[in-house]
Amino acid sequence: MHILFVTATRIGDAVLSTGLLAYLIERHRGARLTIAAGPVAGPLFEAVPGLERLAVMEKRRWSLHWLPFYAAVVSRRWDLVVDLRGSVLAWLLRTGERRVMAKGDGREHRVRQLGRLFDLDPPPRPRLWTAPHHERIANTLVPAGSPVLAIGPAANWRGKQWRAERFAELALRLTAANGPLPGTRVAVLAAHHEREQAEPLLRAIPRDRRIDLIGAIDLLTAAAVLRRCALFIGNDTGLMHIAAAVGAPTLGLFGPSPVSQYAPWGRYTAVVRSVEPPEAMFGPGFDHRTTGTLMDGLAVDAAEAAAHRLWRSVESAAA
Repeated sequence: MHILFVTATRIGDAVLSTGLLAYLIERHRGARLTIAAGPVAGPLFEAVPGLERLAVMEKRRWSLHWLPFYAAVVSRRWDLVVDLRGSVLAWLLRTGERRVMAKGDGREHRVRQLGRLFDLDPPPRPRLWTAPHHERIANTLVPAGSPVLAIGPAANWRGKQWRAERFAELALRLTAANGPLPGTRVAVLAAHHEREQAEPLLRAIPRDRRIDLIGAIDLLTAAAVLRRCALFIGNDTGLMHIAAAVGAPTLGLFGPSPVSQYAPWGRYTAVVRSVEPPEAMFGPGFDHRTTGTLMDGLAVDAAEAAAHRLWRSVESAAA
């Protein structure tokens, strides 16, 4: 059986689609998969079981990126085509079955929207697959023994980014002698180009407790690292969704983005958000390319309280 799975360009949306992918892998054992994704999200799928081809689509003007991809897949008759980007492509291919994602309801979580494509209730939770070399590297970076607090202080646009100084204060409180994770090491994860955003946090963490992973590892190694961490705290980003997908207790910090659609999805997940509603943040002349942070309405005290609540739920489940 041959399945074509067309997923998202952005990392977060791609991670959220992996629950549906896992369902298809389980339902159609032995199927050969062709997965299409954007260049940033594509590496998330490198270790998927049954992967025959990973097609990376570089975005072009006027949607011209679809043309070479169509040429590459049109000759095969597919058993199932799943298109989560709602393109015309799915309707032009020969296939025994097709499922095409329509525009979702902004009040409903993306995972539920995806599950409805196959009438799945509850929807399957996101998950990620790693290879042995990802696990070996992660084991070196975060060896078993003492717990690690992971922090994702960056974001793909400034409006969603909590100030690094506040992340620093929160990390110091949580790892203080009277905190829930006393003396714990702190791993800081971000892309190479996001180092400047994270610098105030890095400087605040004592060198002997700091694990600087900024720009140092790929997405699946980051997933393997996060799987080993006691707690992850970060902005609403793809990294937040990766943490939740691998089962790390995850606290997402929200401001202008919709919690109802993009809260982290998993057993041990929680959100805390700015006191201002998102609609109040987008005034006349708003431009996401030039705006500063829209997260100042989220106090360190509120984030700390949310982290304590999440940690108590983790401890209660383990008891």
